[in-house]
Order: sequence, then structure tokens, then C-alpha cells
Amino acid sequence: PARYSSAPPITAAVATARGRAKKGAKEAAGEEGEMRGEEVAKLRAVVADCVSKHLYSSAIFFADKVVALTGSPTDIYVQAQALYLGRHYRRALYLLNSTQIVFQDIRFRYLAAKCLIISAICFLRGKACEALENLIQARLWYKAAVKADPFCYEALECLINNYMLTCEEESSLLSSLQFAPEDGWLSTFYSCLLKKYDEENSVEVKFRQLENETFGTGSMDPSLSRTLRNNTDLLACKAEYYHQCGEHQKCFELTSMLLGRDPFHLKCTLLHLETALELGRSNDLYHMACNLVKDYPQRALSWFAVGCYYLCIKKCDQARRYFCKATNLDATFLPAWLGSGNAYAAQEECDHAMAAFRSAARIFPGCHLPKLYIGMEYMRTHNFKLAEQFFMQAKTICPFDPLVYNELGVVAYNTKEYPKAVKWFEKTLALIPSSLCEMWEPTLVNHAHTLRKLKRYIEAISLYEKALELSTRSLSTYAGLAYTYHLLDNFDAAIMYYHKALWVKADDQFCTEMLTRALEDESRQSSDGRR
Repeated sequence: PARYSSAPPITAAVATARGRAKKGAKEAAGEEGEMRGEEVAKLRAVVADCVSKHLYSSAIFFADKVVALTGSPTDIYVQAQALYLGRHYRRALYLLNSTQIVFQDIRFRYLAAKCLIISAICFLRGKACEALENLIQARLWYKAAVKADPFCYEALECLINNYMLTCEEESSLLSSLQFAPEDGWLSTFYSCLLKKYDEENSVEVKFRQLENETFGTGSMDPSLSRTLRNNTDLLACKAEYYHQCGEHQKCFELTSMLLGRDPFHLKCTLLHLETALELGRSNDLYHMACNLVKDYPQRALSWFAVGCYYLCIKKCDQARRYFCKATNLDATFLPAWLGSGNAYAAQEECDHAMAAFRSAARIFPGCHLPKLYIGMEYMRTHNFKLAEQFFMQAKTICPFDPLVYNELGVVAYNTKEYPKAVKWFEKTLALIPSSLCEMWEPTLVNHAHTLRKLKRYIEAISLYEKALELSTRSLSTYAGLAYTYHLLDNFDAAIMYYHKALWVKADDQFCTEMLTRALEDESRQSSDGRR
């Protein structure tokens, strides 16, 4: 049969061509391996140079990437050494134990690297200025250090963690850095570390570039991006992005996974605490706080965790005490200042809350949140003019945070500038970087209220219904929907939604009175129809 017939014989020319092709493929693979070896050698040299300059955060950052690429015992030891020198003792011990490697009689050799004296001096000047609370000069020296050497991660870390730059200044700094063609991956990685408010989901595009190997220059070794897919620092950046988008459950799941892999990753720990507070997970906060106080009694993060636990269980006095202790240990720890202000605000102690937020605004000029919270406090006391001023200042610092535009819309609504309020709410919804979640349900309701005021009833009903898809226990949504139907003389629908509103809150005076009126209007309409 035909299917058992032998294949045609291979001619000598075909065999020769195939042999050349195999040889070429081997040579290409060899060149690829050589390129990968050169990239790893370069990163090892950067790690050694950072250690020699006492830039331990930089050494930890790049040593982590080398281990991700090679998994070599020697590289794991270098990472542990960098963690030890950076005083992350328990994390270094955990790394060595988790890899089950015993190092005996290991001779250390540091690779020769380019002397980065200019960068190191700029960084040290920045640290000195920061210690003297001269934040303007500190910012200038840190920027000079990063510009002199893009591998000076520690200076960039100070700029980011201390919120010294606005969104626009961060983007400008990153675009000014001179990366070699083979270091395009590092530029993308740095961009993921910056503030994650941006238009057109550009942050997600950057994550995909690192994960799916779609680099525009094409100069990056594909195996590098493939191995960075599960890198702890990159996943922590993604968790931070989820947190800022309001996707707290996704953030909590990711940080839980990361802490299972590396229990002493402090950036991930902070995100885990903040997300657990948002989700009301008091048990998780309690256990985290106990472990942190035991392991890091002198770190502000540990006492911040205790404050988060008490704030979660509504004990604001104790929460304030521990947030204050955190700021005393480290005045540059922003979450503790914000936590203290929010604890005061929860007890309607406006003056103390404003004092905490003003301190945060002074220490962290590149963070828009203190200005935003000051505006919220003014709005709570019905000082809408001042509230709007601080919201506009927050907008200047970070023009891509949708929450700022939501608050501007609320101010315009309260001052009865309804067309202006509609504009701000539409801007809010346009800037939300991911699909709508429950966090944005109030924005939809606020927008619907405004459209109802403008007698755009059908559009208002559509937004109320979208809000109900996000949350089914909102009194404001049911009441607004019922009142809108009532205005349209659709009494059956109005009565139904008034009942649902009273199911959420049985003693709501407005819904009780309007339900009575709707029943009377329906009865009157029925009697008129019979006539």
C-alpha cells in the first residue's frame, strides 16, 4: 500500500545543506549563550561594585536578578551576603536555608567593574542632605547620582520611596537616563517601579513587555525576560498596581503568594498590610503585627502593622498611638502619617487629622495623597472652596489618579455646579485603569445623582443599574433609582426600589416618606384611570 512506501532518497546536495543548517543553528545557539553569559557577567560586576561602595539596596536588587538568571550557588551566596550587609539578617538566613546550600571554604572574588565614584559621591551627598532635612538638595543629588550611573538603584529607590518627585518629574528623569542597548529591560523595569497612575493602561503594557518578551529594541536576550516573569520584585510591582487600582482581593492573593515565597520582603509586607486593612482581615493583621514586632522591633513598619490592626477593629485611640510610634521611629515612613491622619478623621478630630496630613505633605512633596486627604477634611466641614484648592494641588502632583477627579466632582455637586460635576465624574471613569470594581460604585452613583439633577433621567437610571452590578447593598443607589423612577411617574418601579432601600436601612427617613408619597401617587393614578 502507498502508506508503506519508503521516502525518496536524500541527495548529496540536500544532505550537505542540512548539515550546514545544523552547524549554523549550533553557532547561533553558541552566540546566544555567549550573549547571555556577557549579560550575567555584567550584572555580577554591578553587584560587586555596589557592595564595594556600600550601596546595599542596589546590590540586593541586582543580585536578585542574577540569581533569577542563573540559580548558581555562588550567586545565591552573593545575594545573601548583600542582604546581610544591608542588615536584612533574617531574610539572608531564610534565603540560605530555603536553597539548602552549605557554603564551606568559598573564596570570594569580586568582578572588576567601572569605578562609579561620581555616582557614589552624589548619592552620599544626597543622604547627607536628607539627614539634615534639606529635601530639595537631597532630591537634586539623588537625581544626579542616577543620571551619572543608571545602575545606581539605591538613589532611585530613595527618590521613589520618599516621594521626592511628582509623576511628571519621574517620567522626565527616566527618559533622561542613558541605557546601553542591551539594558532596555532595566529601563522597562524601572518604569514599573514608578507611580502607577497612567493613561491607556500603559502600566499593564510594561508588565507584558517584561513577561512576554516583547521588547521594542529587540536587543534583549529572550531567556532574560522569560525568567523575570516570576521575579519577586516584578510581582511586587504588579501587586502595588492592583492595590492602586482598588483590586484589593487580587492584590492580597498575590502578596500572600509572594510572602509564602519570601516572608521577609518588606515592600510586599507593607502592601499586604494595607490590603488586609482594606479587606477588613483583622486576624491576618494581628498575626502579621505580632511577627513583625518580634522580628523587627526597631522598624516603623512593625508598629504601623499594630496600628493597622487596631484601626481595623475600630479602636482608633490605640491605632493613633502606634502610628505615632512608627513616625517617631522613622519620620520618612509615609503610611504611618496617613494612618495617623485617618485615625483622627475617623473620630472627627479634624484639627489633629489636618496636622498629620500637613506634616506628610511637607515631608513628601511628590505624593498627592496628603493634599487629597486635606481636601477631604475641608469638604467634610463644608469648606468647599478650600477643599477644591487642595484637590487641584493634588491633581497637579498626580494628574492621573481618578480619585482626585471624583472628589472634584463631589465638590462641584455640593456647590450646585452640575455640568462641571458631570465633567469631573466622566474624567474619573475614563481614567480608571482596569475594569470597574466595587471601589468605584460611589463614583457611578455620584454621576447618576448629578445627571438626575440635570433631568437626564434615562442616563441616570443606566448608571444606577451599573452601580447595582458592583454592589447590591447600597442605600444611596436604591434611593436614587427609586426617586428617579418616581420623577418619571413610574410608581411601580419607584415603590419596588424604595422597598429595597428600606431593606438595606429600615429607618431611613427619606425613603420612608417617599414610599408613602409614591403609594399615594399610585393610588391617585389608579383612581383617575378608573374614572
